[in-house]
Amino acid sequence: MTKTPDFAAMMKDMMGAFPVDTSAMNDAFKTTATLNEKLSGVALSAAEKSAAISSKWTQDTLTKMSEMSKAKQEPADYAKAMTEFTSASAEVASEHMAAFAEIAKKVQMDTVELMMAAGKDMSEEATAAVKKATSDATAATKKATAK
Repeated sequence: MTKTPDFAAMMKDMMGAFPVDTSAMNDAFKTTATLNEKLSGVALSAAEKSAAISSKWTQDTLTKMSEMSKAKQEPADYAKAMTEFTSASAEVASEHMAAFAEIAKKVQMDTVELMMAAGKDMSEEATAAVKKATSDATAATKKATAK
């Protein structure tokens, strides 16, 4: 009678001949974690600066509104106060919007810089992993054919 081949043993032998190196996965995880940390830093810094600008803008507006809300002697003075408040608010708005634009520009530049650096690092790691896998596979093949 014929003996049924033991496929489990064959698979075990085959998998043992081609060892898996998990260091590439560890390196990729570390690189991703570092990138995420840096991107979070950029985002949190931008949020902090934006909050500071918003707070200052609110304080300026409230200060100007307190001047506008004071009692006036003549009805025309109310119109004048409203006009002054409106023009001052428009001027301050353009300054603050320019500050927000600078923050956005810095975030964009920092993000692009981080992504390019990460892409370069990941490309180098992938190349190294492929070279190592190729040499390991070649060695395993030679070892398997030598038997």
